[in-house]
Amino acid sequence: MPESLFGTPFIAAPMAGGTSTPSLVQAVHEAGGLGFLAAGYKTPEAMAAEISVARALGIRFGMNVFVPDRDALAPGPEARSRLEAYRAELEPEAARYGVALPPLRLDDDDAWHQKIDALVNDPVEMVSFAFGLPGPAVVKSLQKAGTLVITSVTSVQEALAAAEEGPDALVVQHTSAGAHSTAFLPDGPGTPAGGKTTARTTAELVTQVRAAVGLPLIAAGAVMVGTTLRGVLAAGAVAAQIGTALVRTEESGARQTHKDALGDPGFTSTAITRAFTGRAARSLVNEFVRDHQDAPEGYPAIHHLTGPIRAAASAAGDPHRLNLWAGTGWRQARTGSARDVVREFLTGL
Repeated sequence: MPESLFGTPFIAAPMAGGTSTPSLVQAVHEAGGLGFLAAGYKTPEAMAAEISVARALGIRFGMNVFVPDRDALAPGPEARSRLEAYRAELEPEAARYGVALPPLRLDDDDAWHQKIDALVNDPVEMVSFAFGLPGPAVVKSLQKAGTLVITSVTSVQEALAAAEEGPDALVVQHTSAGAHSTAFLPDGPGTPAGGKTTARTTAELVTQVRAAVGLPLIAAGAVMVGTTLRGVLAAGAVAAQIGTALVRTEESGARQTHKDALGDPGFTSTAITRAFTGRAARSLVNEFVRDHQDAPEGYPAIHHLTGPIRAAASAAGDPHRLNLWAGTGWRQARTGSARDVVREFLTGL
């Protein structure tokens, strides 16, 4: 991928749940980076409205879409039983705030078809995918509409599978990354047990994937300062996708409780957990993570189950029942404007 395609080695990660905002993408753009918006958890109409806002700002941007897991939408009896047992386990958490847990919801594909149709009919410059392969037909339809397609992977095996569909680039996510793992193959590195990856760092994973596929690579995972950015570029990435370093900034839409927790010395570690959403994700270790270490797989069913608890915890300013997504380098996340963060990364490049 030629430098002119991205025009920058700094890409602001799409952070669903409200963290990635048009204001954040604008700040990143104005400082010399490129930002992505997140379609996850939004209706197609809300996604389209956010695209309109970004276009009105006159900035370059991409959109990220979640690929639904068909198996999770039709769990067998054993999987459903585990989900019901976890719902019962969560009842005391809900009672703490006087909120009700919803019934299991097993039909949420995040409006997959509607969002793809919208992005084909009214294309944006770039679309990235997480949680799975979009399929060659989707890749080709978006490319035909003039969109660059980027698929997220966590291993050489996933990179090889993704490359078969013909995307324009890959995001290579290391286990050190904050929030959800994009792993989609069984026994992938985004499991609570840590998986089978042999890459100790994001740069090492980039090197491994670089040797296996010829696509341009975007590195993701614990890229918190300019020296680390230079390291992944030297390993063969064309850019880095950076999330945790932007969460505390003024333009970030993250909950204030989340922002404050990233700067709280009382939090001393991160862990990969399924407790909040049923999908492996890296979070600061709080009481909820410790209390629900055996949470089952079940995304997005568990995401919907814990939603009222997380909303109540946020309203109460309680960081111990909130998903505090954070990469392993979270201590280096700083406050202030995202413009200053991006400029510091790019200094000397």
